[in-house]
Amino acid sequence: MSTFDYVIVGGGSAGCVVAARLSEDPSVSVCLLEAGPSDVGDPKILRLTDWMFLLESGYDWDYPVEPQERGNSFLRHSRARVLGGCSSHNSCIAFHPVREDLLAWDLPGWSPSDCAPLVERLRATVEIRTVPPADTCGAAVLAAAAAVGLPTVDFNTGTTVVNGAGWFQINASADGVRSSSSHAYLHPVLARPNLTVVTDAWASRVLFDSSRRATGVEYLAADRVHRLTVSARREVVLSCGAIDTPKLLMLSGVGPAAHLREVGVDVLVDSPGVGANLDDHVEGLVMWDAAKPMVTESTQWWEIGLFAATVPGLDRPDLMMHYGSVPFDLNTVRWGYPTTENGFCLTPNVTRGRSRGTVRLRSRDFRDKARVDPRYFTDAEGHDERVMLHGLRLARRIAAQPALAGWIASELAPGPEAVTDDELLDYVRRTHNTVYHPACTARMGRDDDPHAVVDTSLRVNGVRGLRVADASVLPSLTTVNPNITVMMVGERCADLLASDG
Repeated sequence: MSTFDYVIVGGGSAGCVVAARLSEDPSVSVCLLEAGPSDVGDPKILRLTDWMFLLESGYDWDYPVEPQERGNSFLRHSRARVLGGCSSHNSCIAFHPVREDLLAWDLPGWSPSDCAPLVERLRATVEIRTVPPADTCGAAVLAAAAAVGLPTVDFNTGTTVVNGAGWFQINASADGVRSSSSHAYLHPVLARPNLTVVTDAWASRVLFDSSRRATGVEYLAADRVHRLTVSARREVVLSCGAIDTPKLLMLSGVGPAAHLREVGVDVLVDSPGVGANLDDHVEGLVMWDAAKPMVTESTQWWEIGLFAATVPGLDRPDLMMHYGSVPFDLNTVRWGYPTTENGFCLTPNVTRGRSRGTVRLRSRDFRDKARVDPRYFTDAEGHDERVMLHGLRLARRIAAQPALAGWIASELAPGPEAVTDDELLDYVRRTHNTVYHPACTARMGRDDDPHAVVDTSLRVNGVRGLRVADASVLPSLTTVNPNITVMMVGERCADLLASDG
């Protein structure tokens, strides 16, 4: 078959959800195109504890960032190239959508009461459990955090944690298998006769008719020679993520007109919001050499989250840290910072950053990686740097508590000689990482929003028969790790398509 009712481009965190839900109706046919391989039966993907081996691997698009004015120009954005997307590739930290984030979006159909049934349905499909408290250094970190005003809490209880710390909930089974969107939603239904999954199918453009209706997708086949097309009777859904969805839209003629003309793409719709508004959680690092042996087994090596408000009166935290029970020298060794084989770290990240970047085409050849420019730490007010400084100092305060006294041999990065704001900011700008949460590059908005790329029903403005379901549609990045929210977007998209079909 080359014609289906629905064609979904991208078998990632949301795309697998959309495909599985739509194909529940035996009267419709669904085709899912994924540029990477399948994860079925692949322990390198399914075994969660090994997730860090996937960074910069063959399962990773491994996007470099453009040179940064105030940030780390060596940084690379890991984006998954495998069925399940980043839910098959990154760690499996599982946070429900934050109520206050949804209220701030202020969009019809996306209120907390609208989203609650979607999360409930998701939780009935995806296995989510709390990390067992087996890491004794982690337990000491929680005790030390409590001593500086971050009490130990449980997550996903319905109350937003503004100041607190706790063991993560993760979407993985007790035997360490990921409950990714592909494993939870797609694997059980792959035998459906109305569902076709095509892997190693790299989409090059969306096809439109003369009335600007999306009619299908052109893609490069697995042999990397032949270009094939698949047609959609009803709708095409893009679920390629916050980098590749705006890239594919622009390659298809939907994007900022001046930029499209610059790279030689014919303009179908002048949509200035495509590839704009790139948001991300920028991440700093404080790392210590451990005075005792660290754990040798873990669910995913990053098992604790710490949240804080850096100023009074916030309804959501503006600072989050992850505790890692392993050294994390990915961005420090090149600058001469010492490392260790037995260490741990806290990674302050700015949860509600104000810096915004862009995704742009490098050329009109779809095989060229997009130009990703997050523009870290460029907000005019210096908000993001202020929050990061607070986080670095809070991490040190936690480390100085008696509960951690027996665990710390020395601070390796930034090192005790870095004390002043200027010294710490210089360190951060050179060595910061990302939490791999790019979002908002095809953001959703109301009809009167000129920069909204999709409407509140996820339909791409200016064309027909085309929707987007992935992190790019978020109006603003979630305060927490966004993967469960992105799966929820997939649930919502499937409902919208079914009700309109």
